[in-house]
Amino acid sequence: MADRILVVDDEPSMRRMLEILLRQEGFEVRAAQSAEEALAALSRTSFDLIISDIRMPGLSGIDLLRRVRAEGPGAEVVLITAYATAESAIEALKLGAFDYVTKPFQVDELLHIVRNAVEKHALQEENILLKAELSQQAHFGEIIGGSPQMRQIYALIERIAPTTSTVLIQGESGTGKELVARAIHQRSARGSRPFVSVNCGGIPETLLESELFGHVKGAFTGAYATKKGLFDTAHGGTLFLDEIGEMSPLMQVKLLRALQERRIRAVGATEDHEVDARVLAATNQDLARLVQEKRFREDLFYRINVITIQLPPLRKRRDDIPTLAQHFLQKCAAAGDRPAPSLTAGAMGLLESYAWPGNIRELENVVERALALAPGERIEVSHLPEHLLGYKMPAAAGEMDIPEDGFSLPEAVEGVRAAYIRRALAMEEGVMVRAAARLGISFRSMRYFVKKYHLQAREG
Repeated sequence: MADRILVVDDEPSMRRMLEILLRQEGFEVRAAQSAEEALAALSRTSFDLIISDIRMPGLSGIDLLRRVRAEGPGAEVVLITAYATAESAIEALKLGAFDYVTKPFQVDELLHIVRNAVEKHALQEENILLKAELSQQAHFGEIIGGSPQMRQIYALIERIAPTTSTVLIQGESGTGKELVARAIHQRSARGSRPFVSVNCGGIPETLLESELFGHVKGAFTGAYATKKGLFDTAHGGTLFLDEIGEMSPLMQVKLLRALQERRIRAVGATEDHEVDARVLAATNQDLARLVQEKRFREDLFYRINVITIQLPPLRKRRDDIPTLAQHFLQKCAAAGDRPAPSLTAGAMGLLESYAWPGNIRELENVVERALALAPGERIEVSHLPEHLLGYKMPAAAGEMDIPEDGFSLPEAVEGVRAAYIRRALAMEEGVMVRAAARLGISFRSMRYFVKKYHLQAREG
């Protein structure tokens, strides 16, 4: 399908000349004699490019440009005028015009600008489609993220889900360990059976045994009735033991026996009974270190550590931040029964450059807060918390730990450069010219890196 161009000019001769010229080049052309008529056409049809005179009765070409940009990226806009001034050219470009042409103009010059503008619009449309496709690919059950690290984890989940092996999921708080456990359960033969989750660190030791194994009536003060434990509740399904590193030594012994013998004894009971529940465990602690410090049983560690999944912190999977942020925006906006606003390039750059010590949970809270503070259709840098605005990137020396088995220096350098590019763009509201100046690199280099790292930015 031919690219669509809308020509807007109050002079019939200029409209007719542009129509003939552009149709000869293979474009589909519509014409409007005023900005008002153009807006009406835009409400009915999408265009790839708008070529508009600036001075017209009623709304001007600048007014039209503002209206078009207020609706989002949309069509590219090229403005034409016989009354060129530096101020009007700067204003047009600041408002998002693709280019500014002065009458009289060379036909070849105009056609060159038109082809470039149409090509840019086509690339933007392709990028939107690719992002939508990637967004669909970035969902794995309830888990969101399409980064290489997460794709490796998805592949591992697919391999281990059909087995009955015990799995240990490790990662910092807020990285989504329970979502991984649910994904394993849902893809297993037990997927239609119960998934039972318990936070071992949130229940006192005196109650945890009763919660896991149940108790009989009269077993202790307050046991007025027999209660089924979570192992029994999860029979045929999956039991997820979150924060297992917080479990007391006595409970570790009783859990080890349950895992080894597949039998449990309720508190106050005199006999054991069989249970069939696959156990998945998670922790934000280094269990191997706890074993060395005699704070976690070695035999239990090896029993639960048959298969390990190590979840990366959000700062190690920055490619997923835009997808996660958009997901939380849609989720929170839907909960508030309002349209989801867009994140400006500066706001997104700030999200991408922050360290996220609270990981995904912290990102969700920040997005929810920004949505509450943003009254309009855009979330600006000013809507983000102060601790993000004042965040300083760590000095490179702080990231110089070298693993025993080595690492890729080119990848590390690339990561640091990407982080500084993101941060500079965030500080300059996504404007590449200013961000390049802040980093002491050329605009051409900045544009190259923006494209390479798939960042949101604008030229000026």
